[in-house]
Amino acid sequence: MNWTIDQLDAFVTAVQQGSFSAAARKLGKAQSRVSTAITNLEVDLGFDLFDRSARLPVLTPAGEDMYIEAQAVLAQCQRMCSRAMTVSTGEETMFTVAIDEAVPVTAFEIMFEAVAQEFPLLKLTIINGSQQDIAQYAASGKADIGVLFHQHSLPENLEFTSVGQFKHSLIVSRDHPLSAIAVPQIKDLTQYRQLVIRDRLGIGQAKPLAANYWHIDSYYMISALVIRGLGWALVPEHVAKEQWYANDLVELSSEAIPDPLMVEIGIVKRRDKGIGPVMEWMYSELEKIF
Repeated sequence: MNWTIDQLDAFVTAVQQGSFSAAARKLGKAQSRVSTAITNLEVDLGFDLFDRSARLPVLTPAGEDMYIEAQAVLAQCQRMCSRAMTVSTGEETMFTVAIDEAVPVTAFEIMFEAVAQEFPLLKLTIINGSQQDIAQYAASGKADIGVLFHQHSLPENLEFTSVGQFKHSLIVSRDHPLSAIAVPQIKDLTQYRQLVIRDRLGIGQAKPLAANYWHIDSYYMISALVIRGLGWALVPEHVAKEQWYANDLVELSSEAIPDPLMVEIGIVKRRDKGIGPVMEWMYSELEKIF
């Protein structure tokens, strides 16, 4: 078979964009080139990838299987390119880290202190944001790596490496009616407003348990509003124990809550981004920390 990477790219992009014309716009090519690339790929493979009888092309059963394989091949090609880039460029002189604002601050202060000692000439940039901000910073190349709490969906050009987990705590203010119930049941919780995390774009958000809820894009803002008695919330344990809030919050038992109460933290980077000495060192340090 004589299929090419360009043909696979045209095929995968057409599936993701929904049409050959949209794929052409995404790739910056003429539609005829995209259509020809996919047709030639079908000829090389010996079967149709799309059913073209409808207004828009629809994957055939064989096409669905090949789409999965093609994605894997392209991802591996991106990794190969990143490896070659690393070999040719050597150590990074500048590095940008994007960090979810809800991560344990002290842990990162210690890590950055170690960065200064390990790479004294490195020009480091640190940016903060909410969950979706971090993913977009990494996907667009604004950040070399992003550290965030796990999301159900991430941009397709990112790869996620888990480095640890945190338990969620159920919190209310000391004056809230729920504070008198050490082990609240679902029926107790649903009587009051819930403050629920979401990202700024509304793409990633937790599922509320209560019918009455607010969506907020910061665990710290959630905690501040909980203190003011505006509702109850589930936040990462280290946020609930922050010295700014600890004296004003009550942690209740979460044993009645059915959903998983562990939140995963990890690193995201572009698949086509080379792994230099600085990035490799940071991966190692973050795994040690968490």
